[in-house]
Amino acid sequence: MGFILAIHGGAGTIRRATMTPELESGYHAGLCAALKAGHAVLAAGGPALDATIAAVMAMEDNPLFNAGRGAVYTSAGKLEMDAAVMEGRERRAGAVAGICGPRNPVLAARAVMEHSDHELLGGAGAMAFLNTQDIVFEAPEYFATERRWKALQTELERRRMGAMTEADDSTRHGTVGAVACDAQGNLAASTSTGGMTGKLPGRVGDSPQIGSGTFADNGSCAVSCTGVGELFVRYCAAHEISARMRFLGEGLEAAADKVVTDLAPVGGNGGLVAVDAAGTVAMPFNCAGMYRGRIGEDGVAWTAIYREELRADRG
Repeated sequence: MGFILAIHGGAGTIRRATMTPELESGYHAGLCAALKAGHAVLAAGGPALDATIAAVMAMEDNPLFNAGRGAVYTSAGKLEMDAAVMEGRERRAGAVAGICGPRNPVLAARAVMEHSDHELLGGAGAMAFLNTQDIVFEAPEYFATERRWKALQTELERRRMGAMTEADDSTRHGTVGAVACDAQGNLAASTSTGGMTGKLPGRVGDSPQIGSGTFADNGSCAVSCTGVGELFVRYCAAHEISARMRFLGEGLEAAADKVVTDLAPVGGNGGLVAVDAAGTVAMPFNCAGMYRGRIGEDGVAWTAIYREELRADRG
């Protein structure tokens, strides 16, 4: 059996009018690097979970993406990150919320899954647990970026003006995630985010909530979402795709399209990547664009940002 990996680097992309060629090239390169990192794991016979974590780590390390280094700020000017992992064979899962310190929040989520009795830890309690784990920590300065700080000031000014100006989608729901089906037919999903620019301190979105922003079950699909988290939580978006496949007999693409389409009228702007055990990939979104890509056994990385065809990087 072959293998497949799909990733997203957030929906609500930078608008075409303000996207420079340099930035666009940077995003494509970042997506390709993440795809190659996950592919290396799968090509060596590694499990889907390891591949999704490798891909997410590559994006967490890249300040262009809203996760890890490059995460957005809360309204109080602090960084609070969320992440989750889930594997489909036994539905094991782990997640963290409201943390800052671990270089790669996705590894913090894995530590919760593998070394605690819980699925989700947040805040000070999560940090106390993570300090007992073999995880690399960084000082707050490592995660800080001028671009995200300026975005916060813009958002705070928008609010001071009575929110008369339109919020930029690229600051509202940036997240990174990966889903994979390995050579043994096992599925997995990993998601990581800094949340929304100017969010209230303590806000937890859909990413670390299993069934909302992250889900994996070998019997149906693996899903990683990016969007207006509050709506993805209320509609249990990731699990809804699995439910439609299991109870209505829908295929992955039909189920994923239906969920994303139904979220739009209620304000659930965003998208997702999903994969099933047959290697089918779905990457629907209902907003201006979504940083996304996929890679299979041949090692060719396919990436896209807006509503164009995926382009190949054969390097």
